[in-house]
Amino acid sequence: MLKRFSHPLLGVVVVSTLALPAMPAAADPQPRRSPHTLRDFGNGPERNSTAGAVRGLGRGADHTRFPRDRSKGYPRRVTLTEPATNPADFSIKLGLTPYHAIAPKLNALQRVGDRVSVEVIGRSHQGRELYLVTVTAPESGAEARAQERMREKIEDDPAAAARDPWIKRDYKAPVFINNNIHGNEWEGTDATLKAIERLAAAKDPATRALLDSTRLYFNVTANPDGRAGGTRANGAGFDMNRDFITGSQPEVRAMQQVMIDTQPVAMIDLHGYVNGTLIEPTTPPHGQNYEYDLFIKNTYANGLGMEAAVKALGYTPEADGVQPPQIPFRDWDEGWDDWPPIFTPQYAPFHGAVASHTVEIPLRVNNADYTNLPEAELRRRAAINTAIAGATIDATISHVHAKRAQMVADQIEVFRRGAAGEPSRPAPLGIVPGFGPEDVYTTTFPRAYVVPAGSGQRSATAAARLVDHMVANDVRVTRAVRPFSLGGKTYPAGSYVVDMHQPKRGLANVMLEPGADISPKVDAMYDISGWSLAHLWGATVDAVTSGDLRRVQTRPVPVASPAGAVEGWGDLALRLDTPAEVSALNALLAEGVAVKWSGDGGVVVPRSARSLAGTLADRYGVRFDRARSAGGQPLRRLTVAVAGGADEVYSLQEMGFTLKPVSTAVLNAGFDWSGVDVLYVSSGLSFAQLNEAARTALDGFLARGGVVTRGGTGATFNQAAGLLTATHVAGRGDANGVVSVTNAGGPITAGAPAHSFVYSPRWFTGLGPEVTAEQRYAGTGPLVSGHWRPNADGTGGPAAAQGQATVVRGVDERGAAVVLFGTEPLFRNHPKGLFAQVARSLYWTSISAG
Repeated sequence: MLKRFSHPLLGVVVVSTLALPAMPAAADPQPRRSPHTLRDFGNGPERNSTAGAVRGLGRGADHTRFPRDRSKGYPRRVTLTEPATNPADFSIKLGLTPYHAIAPKLNALQRVGDRVSVEVIGRSHQGRELYLVTVTAPESGAEARAQERMREKIEDDPAAAARDPWIKRDYKAPVFINNNIHGNEWEGTDATLKAIERLAAAKDPATRALLDSTRLYFNVTANPDGRAGGTRANGAGFDMNRDFITGSQPEVRAMQQVMIDTQPVAMIDLHGYVNGTLIEPTTPPHGQNYEYDLFIKNTYANGLGMEAAVKALGYTPEADGVQPPQIPFRDWDEGWDDWPPIFTPQYAPFHGAVASHTVEIPLRVNNADYTNLPEAELRRRAAINTAIAGATIDATISHVHAKRAQMVADQIEVFRRGAAGEPSRPAPLGIVPGFGPEDVYTTTFPRAYVVPAGSGQRSATAAARLVDHMVANDVRVTRAVRPFSLGGKTYPAGSYVVDMHQPKRGLANVMLEPGADISPKVDAMYDISGWSLAHLWGATVDAVTSGDLRRVQTRPVPVASPAGAVEGWGDLALRLDTPAEVSALNALLAEGVAVKWSGDGGVVVPRSARSLAGTLADRYGVRFDRARSAGGQPLRRLTVAVAGGADEVYSLQEMGFTLKPVSTAVLNAGFDWSGVDVLYVSSGLSFAQLNEAARTALDGFLARGGVVTRGGTGATFNQAAGLLTATHVAGRGDANGVVSVTNAGGPITAGAPAHSFVYSPRWFTGLGPEVTAEQRYAGTGPLVSGHWRPNADGTGGPAAAQGQATVVRGVDERGAAVVLFGTEPLFRNHPKGLFAQVARSLYWTSISAG
């Protein structure tokens, strides 16, 4: 569907000195897809289904630091370790570069002249090195330090930077090319290697001028695990292009740090496969925290240049099966938006990218096509895709070179508006052809956010984790050295303050604001629509709309102050409100400590374990208070049989649970239930498809064990297995966001946040006498932010969910203790403040069953 108009090219002509020639190929026509079948495309928001793996849950996230020695110039040569040859690497069949061949190529390219530098910026989940290549004209140490000082001035003092003639004349515009974040979308890596090779050896004046005025940063493969294994996800089973606001994966944290440290004015993220080549900018809704007037003019102009470069290769539908490029902003009404900051190009603008794009190259070579097509055809497609990816790289580099002064000035202006605390300004209508009222999204920035200390804070552990996360993402946080009043409220010393007069206030706000209910705006969204860390990460966060921060005495926060402590004497109480506290509990149980369940959202730890408690308080940043009761039933270390998504497996392992993966096939093959305490079901397990032997074995377990379920698969399992009396009701399938809830205060939700997260929301009606509602949707709303419309027949909307049960528990007649979730408490490892609800459910069912 066209967006209402035909569009002439802007007056920007990109002349690429680096473009690859068109490659002749046989016909393989591909039909155009409707923008409303996006979930068939390579970027679809399907849930992960492969296994996750454990990562430490300390107070501060383990953010990979990009190594930058500011005293060193360029080139910076590093001899990379060359991995062993892997003949099973999935790239080989496509005629592309296997992971093990990348290091040798980069080692060789560093020896070609003096333009190429390579740094290892981290390791993948499975331990493979991540390579960042910098291509630029040689710089002495003094010249490199001068560039760094200019980069810092642009962020730290943008008003002065805007007047600085040295920056206007000498600052090298940074460009970031990101590749292969989806492991089975390979060709961006090969296009990048070709571009580096050309740039390293080119002798022409145009290339010399380009490298004198830019620094080009290439993340060669963002997902080496998936590249080698032929999977979209990384080795932990995560779609990393959904992780940028959460930063759960090491590869993503490395990319975040690259963007923080290089501060690119432009970036492209190379993907596949959409035919014709999809080149952002996007449809509405647009992220409301961007300086969108600066963003859209640059992104659209570069998008048109990339489109022209792709067309210039000469591929046609008839000869090559390649459809003309498409730009969603221009060509579609909705369905490919830039609303959530979870994608790489939607995260980059908060660090100064004024042109930022997803590019989807056209010819599919993954999944069923990889398996079923002849190798010659796959290689033909991969060669075309590589050429098209190369054209978009070359066009972007050329565009930045031609528009360097304006793009640097626009980046400075983004930071200047933030530092000055200017109101969000709407992009003017018609700023680019077709920019209309439906494209205008703004927000209201508060004067500050305050994360209170002391009794005003729900959880000091959650507060420290949130603060560390903001600091790791280059949000500036300070801590009050004295009590203060702001916005009519008094806060104690030690409270954290996020002054919203800061250069990256857009990122601070996108993390902390409630968000918006955009359901009336559009019918189709590409992915999630709500994500508020203030509502979902378990900390108390106050938005302060007014006040004089000059009266508040604060100090910058490089890392949050320790939240761990052991109080008083005697037995100890540990609340289970955060994943760190659950990790501490599981560490106690692993050491054989006789911990008792208190029934109010916590546990009692005997005084004999005080020394170990002190160690864990320091390790996990948790607080052990003096116990007010003797506690109740003893807990044991749990073994959980899990039929769930990768995000759930990862989060449970992260909290220290011992897991055994199960599925319909695993149970039908014969599964040993001995030693299993609780069954967790959210995907991959159908009671109806179990054979007789598997059902008999499962029935034996249900007579003594616990069950926790989530979502439609879990609710269907509950019904088919005859567990709790409850009818599950599904909301509209694509609905998602942050919702208001009321908690009953039982063992699952005592002290839980007043908000939760839903994705394909569900609720439970017709509750039997054995069932207790632990949590319900609020009686008004309940959607706070996100996108949730009713179905066409009027059912399944938020009004129908009001007051309905979202989390229920009970014990069935055979003794099985069961908890059912209609919310998404472990979604993509994101809503940290909800994790403990699942952990408490596992413990409660284990002690209540039988």
